[in-house]
Amino acid sequence: MNTDIKVKEIEVLLEPVKARIPLKFGGVVMDSALLCKTRAVVETQDGKRGEGWGAMFLADFWAWPTPKVPHETREAIMKRIAQGYADMLAAYPDYAHPIDIFWDLEPELKVLGGRASQAEGAAEEMPFLGTLVCASPSDAALHDAFGMANNIDTYLGYGPEFMHDLSRYLGEEFRGRYLSDFIRPEYLPEIEVFHLVGGLDKLTRGELDDTDPDDGMPSCLEDYIARDGVFCLKVKLRGNDLDWDIERMIAVHDVAEPALARLGIRELYLTADTNEMCESPDYVIEMLAKVRERRPAAFERTLYIEQPTGRDLAALGHDMRPLAKIKPVLVDESLTDLESFSTAIEQGWSGIALKACKTQSAALVMAAKARAMNIPYTVQDLTNPSLALLHSVGLAARLYTIKGVEANSRQFFPAATTAAEKTVHAGIFYVRRGYANTWSLQGPGLGFQMNRIRALGG
Repeated sequence: MNTDIKVKEIEVLLEPVKARIPLKFGGVVMDSALLCKTRAVVETQDGKRGEGWGAMFLADFWAWPTPKVPHETREAIMKRIAQGYADMLAAYPDYAHPIDIFWDLEPELKVLGGRASQAEGAAEEMPFLGTLVCASPSDAALHDAFGMANNIDTYLGYGPEFMHDLSRYLGEEFRGRYLSDFIRPEYLPEIEVFHLVGGLDKLTRGELDDTDPDDGMPSCLEDYIARDGVFCLKVKLRGNDLDWDIERMIAVHDVAEPALARLGIRELYLTADTNEMCESPDYVIEMLAKVRERRPAAFERTLYIEQPTGRDLAALGHDMRPLAKIKPVLVDESLTDLESFSTAIEQGWSGIALKACKTQSAALVMAAKARAMNIPYTVQDLTNPSLALLHSVGLAARLYTIKGVEANSRQFFPAATTAAEKTVHAGIFYVRRGYANTWSLQGPGLGFQMNRIRALGG
């Protein structure tokens, strides 16, 4: 097709960012991160050019939380992979759609993590989840550049005028069906924001002390609700301390309910995430039973449970059906390819958690498969700041998520977003009454409006 693209220039940019406050999830605490931005220039078969951008944290603490390899080595490996995938895109010989490029290169991408790990002398190989995180900025940049070169909203480039049908990736049952059949024709005008209640986060003003930042921003859940009106709360739990987790779910509910009532907001939704720390789903079943017994409203307001057990689905083989009968349970860290998607559904997981950090190309294909199978899905975060947040919010606003989108960089990494980005996309970076407004995602590409951002010095 004349709209197909080929990479002409690609550049990987790295920026270390310090967290405003530490983010605790699972068994780790993240107090800094490396923001990777990619700029790509592409050309269509008929000679039109476009520049695109993508961004993502190279968050090894989430993607590869192993004690066997030091953080510094893991980060060095992720840098290698980020550059290595950009080099692969630059060497891709054909004109093609961005999604075709990703799926053509996926087998080679799966090898890249091992090569980078060996080059850094790591004791073990980076899992494919980490490799996807490293590839995601460049994949996003291609999608953005594709839209820019063709002067279209990128999401309008997922139909028969621009690409193959889904049978190429999902088999014959998708013959004649396109991504455009499974996504929204335009962005939702506003979308609910999930606020993260981290394992170290304070809930009330009474808990604040001299150790909290004195920068004019909220430092407890009560104040975030007062400022932003957030009514969707993702609660990080320990997964190996039942009493603490029960108390935490109840405490978050009991702080949020009256704080929202003061704003005249009656909605409240909770989700629970142990980041794989549970030995079995029985732990969550017991936790939910105790929460239901002690605080029925907190139980009723819990929408779903996110990845309670370890990410090696084949080795663990947990039957998720008993838990799924109580609350939906979504696979997240384990979901890295179409094979793991199928394994999760066979094991009784209710649905899937999509992330922009697993690449736009993979997320869209998996979203189409999930919607065709009537499987629920969400769009989750990687503490996405800057362009990564714009990308993630835009993705969620074009899909059919269970509810909303997670967006927590405003809590933990506000300095990673420039003043210019916040000015151009104020409706996304400044949450009001619990919603992000998507009006600024406009123009060709993924709607970043980089010309305006640059004009303001961003």
